[in-house]
Amino acid sequence: MLVKDIMITRARTVSPETPLLEVSSIMCLYRLSGLPVVEAGRLVGFVAEKDVLSRLFPTLADFRDGMVGVDYAAMEAQYRDVMHLKTADIMSTRVIGVSPEMHALQAASTMVRHNFRRIPVVTGDTLEGMVSLGDVHKALFHANLSRR
Repeated sequence: MLVKDIMITRARTVSPETPLLEVSSIMCLYRLSGLPVVEAGRLVGFVAEKDVLSRLFPTLADFRDGMVGVDYAAMEAQYRDVMHLKTADIMSTRVIGVSPEMHALQAASTMVRHNFRRIPVVTGDTLEGMVSLGDVHKALFHANLSRR
């Protein structure tokens, strides 16, 4: 079973200029943990929920500078400020993708190795779609158990 047989071809995307409020709205509304960032038809990055939330976490410097107690309630209040950023401010530019011709289990192995739930399917720097661990699992289930 190949990635191209199970991938989602109409993936939701954002641009580097998309405000994080819009990105977060898409993630929450469609229950997506991450989105490919596309500019001029090229995959230029990926933005994940952890990229948004990590802006609220204490940094190593905070601890080094004597931060004893962490005020998570105050950090939560900073969420509105984070929403004023653009995708380019927080996205990962070193994108790991898989090929449409890759075996689905190899794609799943890549996701597990990098602790991803979903991964872009690319040919060169062109986004072909997305595939998730759930897509792989569902396809394996149907191929092996639903036909009995």
